[in-house]
Amino acid sequence: MKKIGVFVLLTFLIFVFCNKNPVEQPPQDEISTTKIAFESNVDGNSEIYVVDSNGSNMTNLTNHQSSDYTPSWSPDGTKIAFISKRDGNPNLYVMDSNGSNIIKLTNESRNYVFPIWSPDGEKIAMTSEYLNPESDIYVVDSDGSNLKNLTNNSVPDYDPSWSPDGTKIVFTTRRDGNYEIYVMNSDGSNPINLSNNSARDEDPSWSPNGTKIAFTSGRDSGFCIFIMNSDGTNPVNMTSNSGSDWRPSWSPDGTKIAFWSYRGNKGCEIYVMDSDGSNQTYLTYTSELDYNISWSPDSRKLAFMSDLHHNYEIYVINSDGSNLINLTNNSAMNFCPSWSPIIYK
Repeated sequence: MKKIGVFVLLTFLIFVFCNKNPVEQPPQDEISTTKIAFESNVDGNSEIYVVDSNGSNMTNLTNHQSSDYTPSWSPDGTKIAFISKRDGNPNLYVMDSNGSNIIKLTNESRNYVFPIWSPDGEKIAMTSEYLNPESDIYVVDSDGSNLKNLTNNSVPDYDPSWSPDGTKIVFTTRRDGNYEIYVMNSDGSNPINLSNNSARDEDPSWSPNGTKIAFTSGRDSGFCIFIMNSDGTNPVNMTSNSGSDWRPSWSPDGTKIAFWSYRGNKGCEIYVMDSDGSNQTYLTYTSELDYNISWSPDSRKLAFMSDLHHNYEIYVINSDGSNLINLTNNSAMNFCPSWSPIIYK
């Protein structure tokens, strides 16, 4: 397995630590209106690809002999940020959505991962030295200027999530001796412990309206999905069960939350629930690993990666569990789907 595959699998094990649905091929007459970026080693090394949401027009955007991975769309859908080792260390790059105009934004000896754009598209946050003792959250302007270490801490700080108005960043940290959810201003000032619990709290995800934060916590039996107010008050267990639930992801319209779960003997599956915790439904029904969720911009579908056929592929499924489609359909390793935030006309 290529190094990037090992890296992503290791990340999954740290984060988390299925088949009723027939797999359909993409309909040939379906009109594709959105695109999904992902990483794949189908050409021998890890590259950034895009594919239409019906599985057509799969295109290698980076086409380089070095590893390119973890794509992230700009809010307006015109650019894609990604990490590349083409100049040695993993650094941050940006390219136009068609793969042109590749620009290197950082030139550091640090190992950057998981870029995430600010809501206005002016800045990009990312984690350096992921989960190592020196792991920190950095932010840089989208033109590569003003690189800044926001956390500058001797313990791991990671998993940044921007508030919808772009003024704050919520993140996971171990600065109090255990894993907690903190929030800070977008310039790194005024860090505040929101979760403040002796159990492990991580995976923060800000609601689209900015009033709530979903996160994973081990404070009750097993690991469950909690929601708290954005100031840390009123944490509520939304998924109370004896399994393990991880990585909550809000739908763009804020009405639903998807997450990964180990429950019973079903393997790691994708669940969706209403934002109040009701109507919990598991979508994937396989005995394999299904994770790395990305919502469609209209909140009707989810893209995810799965080893249903014992190699990682990118799938799309309706939010009610119907119409499972294999987008990549190859023998390679395909990771980290990222759905474009706009609808292409």
